[in-house]
Amino acid sequence: MRHFRAVARASMVAASLVLLMAAAGCSSRPAGEVRIPRGAGGVGFLPLLVMEKHGLIEKHAREAGLADLTVRWIDVSGPSAMNDALLSGAVDYIAAGPPSFLTLWDRTHGSIDVTGVAAITSLPMYLNTRAEHLNTIDDLREGDKIAVTAIKVSIPALVMQMYAAGKYGAAEATRFDRYTVSMTHPDGVISLLSGAAGISAHFTSPPFHQRERRDPGVRTIMTSDEVMGGSTTFTMLSTTSRFREENPQAYAAVLAALEEAHRSIVADPRNAATLLLASTPDSGFTVDETVAMLEDPAIRFTTTPQNVAKYAAFMHDTGSIKTKPAGWKDLFFPEIHGVPGS
Repeated sequence: MRHFRAVARASMVAASLVLLMAAAGCSSRPAGEVRIPRGAGGVGFLPLLVMEKHGLIEKHAREAGLADLTVRWIDVSGPSAMNDALLSGAVDYIAAGPPSFLTLWDRTHGSIDVTGVAAITSLPMYLNTRAEHLNTIDDLREGDKIAVTAIKVSIPALVMQMYAAGKYGAAEATRFDRYTVSMTHPDGVISLLSGAAGISAHFTSPPFHQRERRDPGVRTIMTSDEVMGGSTTFTMLSTTSRFREENPQAYAAVLAALEEAHRSIVADPRNAATLLLASTPDSGFTVDETVAMLEDPAIRFTTTPQNVAKYAAFMHDTGSIKTKPAGWKDLFFPEIHGVPGS
């Protein structure tokens, strides 16, 4: 536990140096422009793809009287890269998982005050393996490697820490950290299926999970929903208080566009599946298979935060964030407070 807290404190110091650039970076945004990252791809970021392809932000901006709003979609993914992009002023929003957001929320109190806008999706993540000796995560041994999108701050990293703390005690929260390596989801799929890079397991999300499970030798030994005790926010949007205050119409247009994207996916999953497949031409899935994936009850397209406060409580208890929110509403702007979040 002392090692975990030392790492957390070192990370906070590093982040504070980045924060020194934030004020200047935020002021560099071109007038009349909103910059949003596309995210890491896959089902979890599909609403953003729908927003981009159908020009939904521009549509709602026009309805709000912003006829000339320009939306620039930026290719940046991964929790650490996403946070750095917001802090440096390279983007106006970030689309990432709750652990990454909570790290930034905690570290920006009194400066740029990064706060949640809304959830994007809720869905499980799956720990897949083809290693014969792995029946549970407890079977990990020297030489095993688990591919995750980011060490310590990604959803898989936090879920494994929560599992370890629950089974072995708080002092053992980082029990499985030494097995994790940082890798994008597509690279994780390739490495697991090919046996390259010594990857024993991959903690991944749809559709990468479904691609791996096509291999008869791949098994799922854990899901994030099992550890979290229910449906959990996978991706969410956040921005700075300054952006919201200075650009209220643009902020409202982004939130309205996200809500419309959710309705569009639910109402017409085939069109959404076609968009998703066009963005991942090498997935190997048919439209019908992708539609079935989007209609899986475990996958939810919703602005309602789910289990975000549980992540925050754990991260506070283990020392990775200093401030413990009183509830989920402390983490999100008021526009979303009417939903039944957690």
